[in-house]
Amino acid sequence: MPDSERKPRVKTATRALVPVPKTAENEPLADPRESDVDEWGRSEHMREIARKAFDPMYRRWFRAEWEGLEKIPTDGGALLVSNHAGAIPSDAPVIMHGIETELDRPVYGLAEYIFRELPIVGTMWSRVGGVTAQPDNAYRLLREQNQLVLVFPEGTKGTSKNYNERYRLRRFGRGGFVEIAMRAGVPIVPIAVMGAEESMPIMFKLPGLAKTLGVPYVPITANMLVFGPLLGGVLYFPAKFRLRVLDPISFDVAPNQPRYSRSKVMDESEAIREKIQEALYEMLRERRSVWFG
Repeated sequence: MPDSERKPRVKTATRALVPVPKTAENEPLADPRESDVDEWGRSEHMREIARKAFDPMYRRWFRAEWEGLEKIPTDGGALLVSNHAGAIPSDAPVIMHGIETELDRPVYGLAEYIFRELPIVGTMWSRVGGVTAQPDNAYRLLREQNQLVLVFPEGTKGTSKNYNERYRLRRFGRGGFVEIAMRAGVPIVPIAVMGAEESMPIMFKLPGLAKTLGVPYVPITANMLVFGPLLGGVLYFPAKFRLRVLDPISFDVAPNQPRYSRSKVMDESEAIREKIQEALYEMLRERRSVWFG
């Protein structure tokens, strides 16, 4: 074939192989998340901000005083169970702040799903350690992640009490918190809280408005009557807080069972409620003043 009829050769570009260093098979991959928000929505950065903002109220306004704080485990999972009160409960932030600052352990607080539905409030609650009160959530935190979890078995029945019903504990639901602790194989640590009842007491409620808004209750508090409806809705009275940690309760049952004796669960739940109630009555007998302890 004449040279003029030959097709010109097309040179193909060759690329040198770049060696890639091998990594160990079990070496964990880098976390691709750019924020510090964990799978529950908690942000350690936001918790740090919350602690700095709340610390003056904790130490100077409420003057929180603990008894038996050493009974809370310094490692491993445990379910913290407490009485609940106040139109806008002040006991949850006091308990979470005290344990995190004194024991340097994070606390996840279980709350009803309505908190997650509230604009802004729901997101902020998650960022500071709030988790929807659902059995699987509690189990994973306790059993798989060995965390401290705070629960209030009275729920809104406790926070909606009028002032003349203060320190009289409501029924602890159906004892679901006991069954969760049994399944997770962790102890329950009861905590009796005195002071929240007086920090934002409810004088009366507006049931018609609550039904219209689709919320558990709409309170009229003493704070609103003293400071006005806006400031009184967020400003607590400077009631003295005392918190007593009772002896941890462990259950002689195997964890991870498909079901547990309903009668045993209910009996244990009522026994824990009575322990907290008795501790509150004793603390009230010892108290000299709502404001000075």
